[in-house]
Amino acid sequence: MKGIVVFDSVYGNTKQVAEAIAEQIRADGHSADILNLGEREAKKVEADFMFVGSPTRMGRMTKKAKGFLEGLDMEYWKNRPIVAFGTVGPLSEDGEKRKKWLERVTKSAATRMQELAKERGLSAHPEVLHIAVTGFKGPLASDALDMARDFTHRFIAKLK
Repeated sequence: MKGIVVFDSVYGNTKQVAEAIAEQIRADGHSADILNLGEREAKKVEADFMFVGSPTRMGRMTKKAKGFLEGLDMEYWKNRPIVAFGTVGPLSEDGEKRKKWLERVTKSAATRMQELAKERGLSAHPEVLHIAVTGFKGPLASDALDMARDFTHRFIAKLK
């Protein structure tokens, strides 16, 4: 199978998460492309599944991420899973406090992207991935990339 990881990043944190997701897709035996919305415009995007990510900016996704989702080919993506992920913060450096906060997140880039995909009739995965940033501009929480890899591995296992 082929996956694509599409993302926008402001301070580089979401980019790191996107790279970890792509690495895990490959580690699980599939191919993965990465598309950075900050570097190039997305034309036609094709794969068997997609991860799409954005930093959370005032409870929302970035304009580039929103524009990308709004421009997706609905016919092509209506039966292919789309997983939303996003970075949120600043959150506590304490792992337990962070975990509890992440479990309660309701307004974030990831949840907004999932909602937008559903509204458009796309196949939005029921789970979103929230990744913590411990400062305003970063860094990622110490367990962030492991969380991204684990989530991706579980998602891939469900596809089989």
